[in-house]
Amino acid sequence: MSQLKKRCEMDPKWMWNLNDIIPGTEAFNALFEKAEAALQEFAALQGHVAEDPRKAIVMSTEGERMIEKLFTYARMRSDENGADSEAQLLLTRVQGLAARASGMSAFLQPELLALPEETLKGMMNDPDFSDYDVFIDNILRDKPHTLPAEQEKLLAMAGEVMGAPHSIFNMLSDVDMPKPTIKDEDGSDVTLTGATYSRLLHSRNREARKGTYEAMMQKYGDFRSTISTTYRYNVKKDVFSARVRGFGSAVEASLFPDRIPVKVYDNLLQSVENALPAMQKYLKLRKKALGVDELHLYDLYVPIVSDFDMEMTYPEAFEVVKKGLKPLGERYAQLLDKAYTEGWIDVYENEGKCSGAYSWGVYDSHPYVLLNHTDNLNGAMTLAHELGHAMHSYHSNEALPYTKAGYSLFVAEVASTCNEMLLMHALMNEYKDDKKASAFLANQLLEEFRGTVFRQTMFAAFERESHRMEEAGIPLTADTLSDVHYKLNEKYYGGECVIDECVRHEWMRIPHFYRSFYVYKYATGFSAAVYIANRIMTEGEPAVKDYFRFLSAGGSVPPLEALKYAGVDMEDPATVQDALKVFADTVDKLEALL
Repeated sequence: MSQLKKRCEMDPKWMWNLNDIIPGTEAFNALFEKAEAALQEFAALQGHVAEDPRKAIVMSTEGERMIEKLFTYARMRSDENGADSEAQLLLTRVQGLAARASGMSAFLQPELLALPEETLKGMMNDPDFSDYDVFIDNILRDKPHTLPAEQEKLLAMAGEVMGAPHSIFNMLSDVDMPKPTIKDEDGSDVTLTGATYSRLLHSRNREARKGTYEAMMQKYGDFRSTISTTYRYNVKKDVFSARVRGFGSAVEASLFPDRIPVKVYDNLLQSVENALPAMQKYLKLRKKALGVDELHLYDLYVPIVSDFDMEMTYPEAFEVVKKGLKPLGERYAQLLDKAYTEGWIDVYENEGKCSGAYSWGVYDSHPYVLLNHTDNLNGAMTLAHELGHAMHSYHSNEALPYTKAGYSLFVAEVASTCNEMLLMHALMNEYKDDKKASAFLANQLLEEFRGTVFRQTMFAAFERESHRMEEAGIPLTADTLSDVHYKLNEKYYGGECVIDECVRHEWMRIPHFYRSFYVYKYATGFSAAVYIANRIMTEGEPAVKDYFRFLSAGGSVPPLEALKYAGVDMEDPATVQDALKVFADTVDKLEALL
């Protein structure tokens, strides 16, 4: 039976080096003490912000920066191995510190808003204080939703408790939940993990796919009461926060910080629903190509081109990605090499490692990438995706001060998906004379659309409905939530696909549901990325220049404005509709190739 290696057994060559954030526990403790002292010094300003508001703002930012570094380091240590007791202790300590800091600094915004508006605008427009102009602008914009100082303090003190559903889900899913043993393609016993699930769901062995899918759904279904209760309180937290701050709904409150009109969210849902006939055509084509009497949900991931695969090791995948991103220039390639050789990337799955993939880091160090690499094209696409995040952060941090470098989550998926699209363009061009390879890649592109635009929009619809139910007083139970998810699967895939009963449990395994109203950004980001990648491939240097202007914009401008630097208007429904037309055209192309 295949067993995962322990963290200590992994080859350091393929592990990230977190010492570039904080060089070990001793340095962590020293920075922790410094942050605690700074917090006490800052707390003494309560009631005195008006005497020197600039000092208060600077001290608040410096404290936030230290705590961010502590939290990121501790969380990434924990993600290496959730069973690492020292990492859990560090994370618990910094979570407590962050909660105390939030409560002890809650006075800042109300006291700043008590100042004459002319004073705030004067600071905002002062060139010598320009690092903080976005911060002050956001405070002025938040004024209608800011509570009196004591109420803000209470809410801030509750921050750690409000984050409990996310933490509980992660520990249950990544650490405590038993990992079943399943059969692989050869009939050998393997442990069901995130990586094996992804690999076997793409297997050409249908029994392996079916067994893997059903085992994963059952794994989460066995904890349906615990998970549904955890998620219910996550939704309640969102609705509570929106109501106390005077927002009309949880989705409105969630979109407010990014300055995204609710119509952008709703336009996405409607545009994707309008494109479902193209999805049905794709499913019909998939069913025919696979030669099955019934198409099931576990049949949606396997490549439908027989006798062709793109298997590649991690080093090979890196070279493929680097070649695909060549249009972005020599310096971009040099940064990719640094990521590969200088400990930016944690490559392989190990016992206790968190599932999935992400890019993260802090302003004071290079960005990082966590992978659970699989030796196939999906692994290469994931690598390209996460490196896109990393390079977005690198360019924003390089161009801007700490106070403005952090970009909105609304644009976070653009650079990552643009990398995927550029890689796909390169591969399609390389294999344009190979009919079977072209069909394989067309299928891959369609799967990117299905997984990122259609699937994530379906999840966005689930979040919209679960929060609407809570706002309307409709109980959120395992059954009601599973009913919502099942009906959405019927809408998106029904007709050509059999909607297996076990899909009712699928929503229970989605970690992004604990970052409410995040998943829709995958779909909008994908749509924007399709546009940008096409510009780069057709226009060359002018489009690349515009794209790097976007990458370097960080949080210095609102996200919709940053996207306009790259020529994208996300308030225009045509942006999503044009991307969906690429999907429909690719379905036609694949049909012709097959």
